[in-house]
Amino acid sequence: MTAKALTIFLSAGEASGEAYGALLLAELKLRLPGARFLGMGGERMEALGFERVVRSEDVAVMGITEVIRHLPRIYGEYRKLKAAVNTADAARRPDVAVLIDFPDIHLKLAEEFKRLGIPVIFFVSPQLWAWKKGRIKLVQRFVDRMLVIFPFEEGFYRERGVDAQYVGHPLADLALPTVSRAEFAKANGLNVTKAWVGLLPGSRAKEIRLNLPEMLVAAGELAQRNEDLEFLLPLAATLTAAQRTTVRAIVAEAGAGLPVRLVEDARAALFHARGSVVASGTATVEAALMGKPFVVVYRVSPMTYWIAKRVVTVPHVAMVNLVADKRLVPELIQDDFTAGRIVQELEPLLLESEARAAMMAGLAAVGAKLRAGREPGETAIGAVAGIVVETLGLALE
Repeated sequence: MTAKALTIFLSAGEASGEAYGALLLAELKLRLPGARFLGMGGERMEALGFERVVRSEDVAVMGITEVIRHLPRIYGEYRKLKAAVNTADAARRPDVAVLIDFPDIHLKLAEEFKRLGIPVIFFVSPQLWAWKKGRIKLVQRFVDRMLVIFPFEEGFYRERGVDAQYVGHPLADLALPTVSRAEFAKANGLNVTKAWVGLLPGSRAKEIRLNLPEMLVAAGELAQRNEDLEFLLPLAATLTAAQRTTVRAIVAEAGAGLPVRLVEDARAALFHARGSVVASGTATVEAALMGKPFVVVYRVSPMTYWIAKRVVTVPHVAMVNLVADKRLVPELIQDDFTAGRIVQELEPLLLESEARAAMMAGLAAVGAKLRAGREPGETAIGAVAGIVVETLGLALE
């Protein structure tokens, strides 16, 4: 079978996974010219020639109860993916599947691929080490290769008989933003002489509704105490036009009169911000790698939180703290997530203080851990692409 006949199924269900999917797609297109790519993804993947059977923005939900409430819609999208896999046209059937994070759909989809004899590569581990450890049985049965992005995850899976490999974190391979402070200010209507505070409420609509209003209240309190502040609110690439309108409406209501600027580049915002308020998730890793102080916040529905408190078994919520193996960054979760607490934790980090210096040193150490174990010139995405090509070679022998 020639490279032109290859069909690769890629699937990513939310902003961070879609960003990795776009990077991986670009790398695979270089290594496998003429290959066909289809599955679930976002606009960045589609712009690279990806055939979107399902749009990632249509399935991105959060929390236990939220997933349950949206199950009919999610299952409907899953059936579209399943139909694409089960095509009667042998030429269109995938030769390999690469599933990126998003276990609620992907572990079920992995079972379908396994039934059809299609190799399954799972990239970005479900957080089974934190909760839902029973799902390890699904990974053992249906996943051929588990490619993890945090060092401690490899041992967790290998101890349980899963072929796991630490490939490094894709975000750690990215160069720091090159846009200057002056250029960023000009592009986004910012005052270059003021200190900027990043507000990152999450990439999903539910996260934004639950997190952004309180962030804006905190921004108002900070602005009252320091008139030389402006606030940066990055818009996730996976947000729909309607969701962007919702963000603007929330800003207009909860942030009325505040100097809040909506920007497109989250990494540049984190890099140039004096400090940030970041919703727990991939953005905390981005923030850590940018090296500037931040506070982690998060809020879910009361029922989701009640369940999570009883099943989550890790000492920290934020991934940056798990990698650091200590409470490096403040975590304000659920009832602790108030405007007053944000101001209390963030304000000292905006000053030239011991707290700021200590956190920045700790963040540098986290970045070093995420870059450890690499060969010169090796990247996480390159390692994944190599494993995909290797798996194709074995499957097609």
